[in-house]
Amino acid sequence: MSWEVSYVSRSNDGQTIKLLEVIEVGFSRKRLDRKGNKRYTAYYIDVKGRERSAGTFSRKGDADDAWQRAEAKLAEGRIGDPARGRMTFQRYVEDTWLPNHEVEVTTRQSYTYAISKHIMPEFGPMRMIDILPEHVRNWVAMLKAHGVKPVTIKSIKVILSAIFTTAFDDQVTFLNPCRGVKTPAVVRKPLVIITPEQFDVAYQALPNSDAQLLVETDIESGLRWGELTELRVRDLDFYTGILTVSRAVVEVNPRFHPTGERFLVKPPKDNECRSFKLSAQIVGKLQVHRDAKQLEPNDLLFAIHEQGARALTLLGAVPNPDELGLTSPNEKGRQYKHGTLSGYGAGRCRCEHCTAACNIYRAKRRAAGKDSPRAHRIRQTDEDGHISAQWFRQQVWYPAVAAAGLGHGVRIHDLRHAHASWLLAGGADLQVVKERLGHASIVTTERYLHTLPKADETALTALSTIRTRSTAR
Repeated sequence: MSWEVSYVSRSNDGQTIKLLEVIEVGFSRKRLDRKGNKRYTAYYIDVKGRERSAGTFSRKGDADDAWQRAEAKLAEGRIGDPARGRMTFQRYVEDTWLPNHEVEVTTRQSYTYAISKHIMPEFGPMRMIDILPEHVRNWVAMLKAHGVKPVTIKSIKVILSAIFTTAFDDQVTFLNPCRGVKTPAVVRKPLVIITPEQFDVAYQALPNSDAQLLVETDIESGLRWGELTELRVRDLDFYTGILTVSRAVVEVNPRFHPTGERFLVKPPKDNECRSFKLSAQIVGKLQVHRDAKQLEPNDLLFAIHEQGARALTLLGAVPNPDELGLTSPNEKGRQYKHGTLSGYGAGRCRCEHCTAACNIYRAKRRAAGKDSPRAHRIRQTDEDGHISAQWFRQQVWYPAVAAAGLGHGVRIHDLRHAHASWLLAGGADLQVVKERLGHASIVTTERYLHTLPKADETALTALSTIRTRSTAR
């Protein structure tokens, strides 16, 4: 309902001006129910000028009171659409929260997977207004009973809390049911830092010089994988040795990529670019690498250059089959040499050597145009030259650390940890190490103090000295 309100205003020159303002107010509307009884529905006008119901009553006075209360709450900024709270959790998340939540592509991907696997089965059918803290506590207990790790429970509870924080701010719900709900304690494991000696053994076990240069650049720079594999020739000043980190690349499911691709180049973590100096020896090796590959300023320093031929590019040649032994007997009792097509095909062996032999054979045929696989079977993960982290781990790094006797516990990311630990152990300034690694807080950098196996030897020496003195008395 509209009301016209007029008032008088006086201008600067003394002229009297009559102004007219139209004000939208609530009202009651009479209607008949199915039995012919009079009913009165209260309506108020929301912030967008739309009519909203405040309830239906048998008396007009009650309806008038209802729309007046609604307008009073609207003026205080506390009222939302009551119907919004009655929507299901699944509808709110899929139609409102996820599409409009501003996060990075990789974060959106991980949120989507976590919600689908751990959160939606429990809360999806429930109405938003019906979800209470007791339901969240029961959910946490159920996850724990099913063997979900405490760190996973903590992370997905953070996602659930973020959903309800937004819903509360938007007045979809009137509480955040995650507030005050505790999750199992997460025990922080100590960092395991590989020693220079261990690194050298793993380095020698890498398949070829390209893989060795990539890993050596990693340990020399402490770069994250996405920063390392997005390095381009122009990012390194070969005269001064200054490396500038201004981008990173992430690998995502194409359905999360803005243009449906596999790799997405984005600003570095926390949108902070940084520059630092590399040693003269690694700069010299990178310069030789650049010249040998005839790389242009915009080319990737480390790249896969052939579509579908990763094994040929970084994995290197399969070891001599005569030195690998024989496969386990097949159903006919026959054995074949490891690292051969016969071992993979007839021997049904899926060890890394037989699998590599098959991959290299297929890659050579594709490169020669002899195979025409169906379009949906062609892998596109290396179409722009970037190296897949998962592929490098499985096909290059883990076989090398296993051959070095270090086991699969040493990750490629641990080279970044080793870089920080070695610098601090060698006497580098804590603030300098923080800036090189791009840490937001110096507390993060302090974790690397005294992490090498020999870091506590001075303490043990001191303890031994005191005990020896005590025994001598």
